[in-house]
Amino acid sequence: MNVEFNRNEDQLKQLSFKLSQKFQKVALGGGEKRIAAHKAKGKLTARERIAYLLDKDAAQVEIGAFAGDGMYQEEGGCPGGGVVVVIGYVAGRQCVVVANDATVKAGAWFPITAKKNLRAQEISIENKLPIIYLVDSAGVYLPMQDEIFPDKEHFGRIFRNNAVMSSMGIVQISAIMGPCVAGGAYLPIMSDEAMIVNSTGSVFLAGSYLVKSAIGESIDNEALGGASMHCEISGVTDNKFDSDAECLDHIRAIFDKLGSHPTAGFSRTEPAKPAQNEQEIYGLLPSDRVKPYDMMDIINRLVDNSEFEAYKPDYGQTLLCGLARIDGWAVGIVANQRKIVKSKKTGMQMGGVIYSDSADKAARFIMNCNQKRIPLVFLHDVSGFMVGSASEQGGIIKDGAKMVNAMANSVVPKFTVIVGNSYGAGNYAMCGKAYDPRLIVAWPTAQLAVMSGAAAANTLLQIQVASLKSKGETITPEAEKELLDRIKARYEEQLSPYYAAARLWVDAVIDPLETRKVISEGIAAANHAPIEKAYNVGVIQV
Repeated sequence: MNVEFNRNEDQLKQLSFKLSQKFQKVALGGGEKRIAAHKAKGKLTARERIAYLLDKDAAQVEIGAFAGDGMYQEEGGCPGGGVVVVIGYVAGRQCVVVANDATVKAGAWFPITAKKNLRAQEISIENKLPIIYLVDSAGVYLPMQDEIFPDKEHFGRIFRNNAVMSSMGIVQISAIMGPCVAGGAYLPIMSDEAMIVNSTGSVFLAGSYLVKSAIGESIDNEALGGASMHCEISGVTDNKFDSDAECLDHIRAIFDKLGSHPTAGFSRTEPAKPAQNEQEIYGLLPSDRVKPYDMMDIINRLVDNSEFEAYKPDYGQTLLCGLARIDGWAVGIVANQRKIVKSKKTGMQMGGVIYSDSADKAARFIMNCNQKRIPLVFLHDVSGFMVGSASEQGGIIKDGAKMVNAMANSVVPKFTVIVGNSYGAGNYAMCGKAYDPRLIVAWPTAQLAVMSGAAAANTLLQIQVASLKSKGETITPEAEKELLDRIKARYEEQLSPYYAAARLWVDAVIDPLETRKVISEGIAAANHAPIEKAYNVGVIQV
């Protein structure tokens, strides 16, 4: 291996190690002291509950582990958004598990908590996956109630989804394993079955203090809304159990008897490893993100047997389109080619840029995959669409719109992996978050923004300098450099994949070697939802 390969490998492995360290920290939730206090009550932690519930040795994909990362610092932070969400298997049935982390502000709901819960429900709805709620929450975080309570995508949307999901026949099972207060009480009770853990679980619309102040009644929380009352008097809950483990065992017994549903019928054969060494991805992706590279080197280390059936390989070469298999599943791949290519029509084309011919090719390929019922995988390392008079005269907007139209109206499931850059309209055309990918993940090398850090910083600097000059102020070269550095530092922070993950613009930041598993589990989930809508792209500019 050459020096550059080794340098690339060192950097990406360091980034992957940093990812592992960040995850270990966020997995502690509210910290070791709060975990100890939580366990002293005889309760398992959110992650222990999920680990106990899910099938051992079965694949898992965690969603939103870094939600809330670096946010709400003035409130003491909200690691993981105060809730853990995992796609996994219970008694052999794939499902979504949502567990409140009571070590983070007693499981109280921050704005990002609601967003993460809604994302979990969205995954369940899109893929018709059963969902399990492990409830242990003090309710809305009152100091931020105006950002959580009243709007369409706030707390109340969760209960609306409970009702809609029930009408769709999506199985919802809840376990009340701690407090379940006020509006939050509706979540488990709107599920198909609700069970409760004795002594630690409680559910009521108003706690004892509020009842005392509202109507003058003196009563403790256990008598007001504990397991015995709800299982023996109100009938609100279905079963009570003496421990978290017994309650989780009962959920496994329920799942063991679930009936099967029709599938989408996506093609799957016997899984095979890539013929080329997956580990080499670390050395093949340049540490200098400006450097060109051949995206086929990455694809060959992601697909089964390193076999890729290219579509129109000599046309629109800045986008690679073709069919392959990932862990046995048939996929259509749309990937940005990062090396410089030569078009017989227009001459040299820059890697990572979408030109008219590549957009035209991708649109047709996406339509073909919909025709053949083949899921789509988008691999991002995109700077955007080609600009300039020649491109505008060539109809770049028209061809880009055609690609966006074909992709946005796709009825086959879409999966997005952000390998490197994901800038501007290129993010949109390559199925960014706004275009409903079933899962969207980022490598530690990813950057998401309207444009690169250098370009944005210089643009913002020019705007600020012009503003100062219009006010009659002068700016020295030293002050200008200081301003540029400050702008660049702030923008670079926003480019980070963790900044995106904190806000759930991506579902996860993953080690590159996790890519095959994430896509495979995503398609397995999507296969639970037969395609019911005809593919119709509407009016396309041709």
